[in-house]
Amino acid sequence: MNLTVTEIKAFVPAKNFDLSLRFYQDLGFTLASSGGGVAYFHHGHAAFLLQDFCLPGLAENLMMHLLVEDVDAWWQNLSSLKLAEKYGTHLEPPALQVWGMRDFVLTDPSGVLWRIGQNVPHDPANLKD
Repeated sequence: MNLTVTEIKAFVPAKNFDLSLRFYQDLGFTLASSGGGVAYFHHGHAAFLLQDFCLPGLAENLMMHLLVEDVDAWWQNLSSLKLAEKYGTHLEPPALQVWGMRDFVLTDPSGVLWRIGQNVPHDPANLKD
């Protein structure tokens, strides 16, 4: 019996599917396929499915986490793209978190919150309470 898991992907809701398609491509994800109200995005081995569906409150209560090797490079790139201004979204600068990550927050056009971060060496003296 083989019980190997090969992948898990979240279905991310979109209030405006076409706008979200453009946003995620601008964010740096590759649109691998799209049809039937679902778009498959990936960036390296990280992937998710964007769906042309959104119940009230669904997007604003979904959080995605993208683990990267260099959070500052991602921050600089996304800041330079001015995605928040272009799409009317929210972008916060990187911060050290108590859970041992340095990350920043970005919302998509539907209100989905993305935490983009990297692991940092555990040093209790550097962490906030």
